[in-house]
Amino acid sequence: MNTLIQKLARNEVLLGLFCCSYSTQVAEALAHSGYDYLLFDAEHTPSSLPHLHAQLLALAGSGTQAVIRVAGLDLASFKLYADLGVDGLMLPNVHDAATAERAASYLRYPPLGIRGVAGSVRALRYGRQAVRDADTAPRPALIVQAESTAGVDRAHDIASVDGVDAVFFGPNDLAADMGLLGQPSHPRVVERIEQGIAAVRRAGKPAGILASEADCPRYAAAGARLVAAGSDLGLLVKSADGLAARLRPALGAQSSTQLQRDPS
Repeated sequence: MNTLIQKLARNEVLLGLFCCSYSTQVAEALAHSGYDYLLFDAEHTPSSLPHLHAQLLALAGSGTQAVIRVAGLDLASFKLYADLGVDGLMLPNVHDAATAERAASYLRYPPLGIRGVAGSVRALRYGRQAVRDADTAPRPALIVQAESTAGVDRAHDIASVDGVDAVFFGPNDLAADMGLLGQPSHPRVVERIEQGIAAVRRAGKPAGILASEADCPRYAAAGARLVAAGSDLGLLVKSADGLAARLRPALGAQSSTQLQRDPS
């Protein structure tokens, strides 16, 4: 049984981090930072299957679960990611239950779905694990994202789909869809997400959220159980920028930009 699916079914609070770099070394370092899962973004980054395979290997033995956010609903991609042995797949921008049903069918073998059967793949321990029953066959957890007003409005129906293991809300895209681009913490956005979390919980499924460090406790109190707090590159840039900003005045040093403006 998929450990991530078991944890989601137990309604555990799981803390995660997006990985937007495609560095195996970064994944290996973060595997021991105390996160329950790392979410590798194949939607907005120039990643590749070999990169993702290496990053999954970097997590092996750490206890940290691996989730891949796919670019879209594509049967061929779902098959390849599932065969890699990833713990979970996240599908962005799901607007309705019908889309969620299609995604669930892509991760299940016939007669429950249409996933192709492979032998010597990582997900089946390179042929050592036989698949004989569609009900008990291993599969990634399916996490679908509600990132639009339509998706949030239908959150209960989406969460009710058999094979959907969690519904994950995207504040940035929702804010843009609401005419509030760049304002993911706007009170109207927060209110809609909290309503969506409640709807998912009524359907008996866990809800997830990507949020700032300041907003994470609020969403957890509202019932979010799959919490992602930023990204590896976000942490890197914030830390690097902060260190440079603190040290330059202490060293009396100017940045290259300042020197270009004032060559004297």
